[in-house]
Amino acid sequence: MKSISVDNLATLVPGVPLIDVREAEEFAEASVPGTMNLPLSGLQLNFGGVPIGRTVYVMCASGGRSARATAFLAEQGYDAVNVMGGITEWYRNGHPVTYRGGGN
Repeated sequence: MKSISVDNLATLVPGVPLIDVREAEEFAEASVPGTMNLPLSGLQLNFGGVPIGRTVYVMCASGGRSARATAFLAEQGYDAVNVMGGITEWYRNGHPVTYRGGGN
């Protein structure tokens, strides 16, 4: 499975398709700017919104769900890359996060 560190991803964002597979409630609290939310729980039924013909980057909270989603998308023929450490690592490394709802 292809993977990328959050620091390497930060050099590509914005401008690349970034998919967050956390549940809608988690995504609503905080997200990486410009990220599309496609929860893992419904990904098998709703992956039609994933851009075709481009490398897509997949993240979650820490990397577990995104690894499963990346594997699924790769099986469907997508060029999918797992974001190691997810939004937790992204935030820890000082990259921008949009907060909503009950966030800071």
